[in-house]
Amino acid sequence: MSRKVLFVASECVPFVKTGGLADVVGSLPKYFDQEAYEVRVIVPNYRCIGADWKDKMNFVTSFYMDMAWRSQYVGILEMKYEGIQYYFIDNEYYFAGDRPYGYIHEDIEKFAFFSRAALSILPVVDYRPDIIHCHDWQTGLVPVYLKDSFREGEFYAGMKSMMTIHNLKFQGMWNIPAVQDATGLAMSYFTSDKLEAFGDANYLKGGIVYADVVTTVSRTYAEEIKTPFFGEHLDGLMRARSNALHGIVNGLDYKEWNPKTDPLIYKNYSAENFKTNKVKNKLGLQEELGLEIDKKKMLIGIVSRLTDQKGFDLIDCVMDELCQDEVQIVVLGTGEDRYENLFRHFAWKYNKKVAACICYSNELSHKIYAGCDAFLMPSLFEPCGLSQLMSLRYGALPIVRETGGLKDTVEPYNEFEETGTGFSFSNYNAHEMLAMIRYAQAVYYDKKKSWNKMVKRAMEADFSWDSSARQYEALYDSMTS
Repeated sequence: MSRKVLFVASECVPFVKTGGLADVVGSLPKYFDQEAYEVRVIVPNYRCIGADWKDKMNFVTSFYMDMAWRSQYVGILEMKYEGIQYYFIDNEYYFAGDRPYGYIHEDIEKFAFFSRAALSILPVVDYRPDIIHCHDWQTGLVPVYLKDSFREGEFYAGMKSMMTIHNLKFQGMWNIPAVQDATGLAMSYFTSDKLEAFGDANYLKGGIVYADVVTTVSRTYAEEIKTPFFGEHLDGLMRARSNALHGIVNGLDYKEWNPKTDPLIYKNYSAENFKTNKVKNKLGLQEELGLEIDKKKMLIGIVSRLTDQKGFDLIDCVMDELCQDEVQIVVLGTGEDRYENLFRHFAWKYNKKVAACICYSNELSHKIYAGCDAFLMPSLFEPCGLSQLMSLRYGALPIVRETGGLKDTVEPYNEFEETGTGFSFSNYNAHEMLAMIRYAQAVYYDKKKSWNKMVKRAMEADFSWDSSARQYEALYDSMTS
C-alpha cells in the first residue's frame, strides 16, 4: 500500500517562484518512487501565476471556512502536471497581489488563512495523507492547527507532520494580539514553549515545536543552527529538538541543468569531451560580454543575489587586488546598491577584465556556468545553495567558504591524493578567500592535468534529486511505521 504525502508550500516551480524553495517543491515530488509514495502538492492560487497555467486549472468546488471571528471563501482548483496532482487554493482577497509576498503584517494573515485552508480542503478533495510535509514559515501553522482544531474527528486522526526549514533567517514574526486575531488560536498557544519568541508570535517556531519531524536542507546547516551564530535566536529550540532534526541536501534538476543537452549554451559538452568543447563556451562568453578573448585566461564566475549573506563584503575588500591577477571576472545578479555599484565600477575600471551584468537572466546564468573555469561563492551562511551544484555539473570548479550546504557538497582539492571537486576556505576572512583564489589560479596555470581531472570529478559528482528523495522516503517510513 502506498504512503500518501502532501506538500504544502507558498511557492512552486513552474507556477510561481521567488527563490530556491520553489525549486525544491516543484522538483522533489517527481523523484519519489511513484509506486510506494503518492505525493500531492497544495499552493496558493496567486493572481501573479501566468495565464497559460491558469487556463490549465480545473475548478473543483468552493466553500466558506471559519477563520477566527470571520468566514472566508475557499476556492479549490486542480491540475495534473508531469504526473503530480496539484491543488491551488483560491481567495482573491489574500492572493491578488502582483507578487507572492508583500508586507509582513498582511502575509501573517494570508498564510494563516492558507495553512487552515490547506487542511480544510482535504476531506473535500477526498485525500487523506499520512504525512503533511510543510515548507518554511508560511506553512508553520499547519502542524499547530493539526494538534489544535483539526485533532478532533476521525479524518485527521494519526496524521503526521514534517517541517522543512529552507532558511532559518525568515521566521514569520508579528505581534501576538494581531496573530491571535488572525489565527483564532487560544492565548494558551502564545507562551515561550509554543509560538511566542521574544515578545512576538513566531510561525516558524510553532511549526518546529509541533511538527513530528524537522528537516533542513543540508547536514552541516542542521548542526550549525544549534549554535547562536547561525541559530537566529532559535538555537535553544533547535538543540531541544535535535533528536527529531535531520539535514538532507537539496538536489538539482539534472534534466534542466545538463551541459550535454542544454539549449542555452554556446556548445554542448560532457565529462568525456569537456577539454575540447567547454572552452568554446568561454570564448563565446568573452565575446558576448566584451572581455578580452583569450582561451588561456582563467575566467571566474559569480551568479548570486548581491547581499551580505553571500559574502560580497569579502569580495569588496580584495576586489582591486584580485583584478591585478591574471584572471577575468563575470558577475550576474541584483541586490544591494553598494554591491551593484561596486561591480559596475570595476567593470568600468577594468573593462576587458570584469563584466558586470546587473540583472537576472536565466539564459546568461547557463552560459556563465558553462563558460567559466571557476565559480566563486564565499557565503557567510548557506543553508544548502544550488549555484555550487550547477557549477559542479558544468565543470566550473567552485571556490567556496566551508559553511552549510557548501561544506557538504564541495570536496576540497587535495594535491597529494589527487582528490576533490573544488576549493574551500574556513574562516570568514577576505584574505583567506583571496589566498584560496590564488591557490586555484596556481593549479589552473601550473598543474593543468590535475585541474582537468578535478573538472571531470566535479562533472561526475551526483547531486541529482534521486539521493535526496531516498533519504526523505526513509524518514517518511520511520514516521509512519
